[in-house]
Amino acid sequence: MLKKLLLVVLFCSSVFAKLTAIDEVQLQQMMKKGVVVIDIRRDDEFKKYGIIKGAKMLTFFDEKGKYDIPKWLSKFVQFVKTKQQPFVLYCAHANRTKMVGNFLDQQLKYENVYHLKGGIMYGWIDKGMKTVRVK
Repeated sequence: MLKKLLLVVLFCSSVFAKLTAIDEVQLQQMMKKGVVVIDIRRDDEFKKYGIIKGAKMLTFFDEKGKYDIPKWLSKFVQFVKTKQQPFVLYCAHANRTKMVGNFLDQQLKYENVYHLKGGIMYGWIDKGMKTVRVK
């Protein structure tokens, strides 16, 4: 059921989406306030480009584009404890985070969903921001 809902969200755009894009400066400000930052990329991407210091590594799509929503959500709720808690998602270029963020907002009714505009590549690394390496 959840997989079907995500597919609907992935292929339909919504005028009512509350997913908010933020830049690297806004992300740093939010992190200083303790907002949870979740990197949804794959392990190979974590290792190749590093992660934003303090981000939680929580892969959503595997290398074939497959996902397991119940498994992912069981880990996600360890970091985001209420539907009102603000959090930031990021991936490589912001395509995956838009999909996942819209799903969390529209289908699961999370109220404060943010994503890093341009992802880690264009919204962080290309802006001269540092990452930390993952082994």
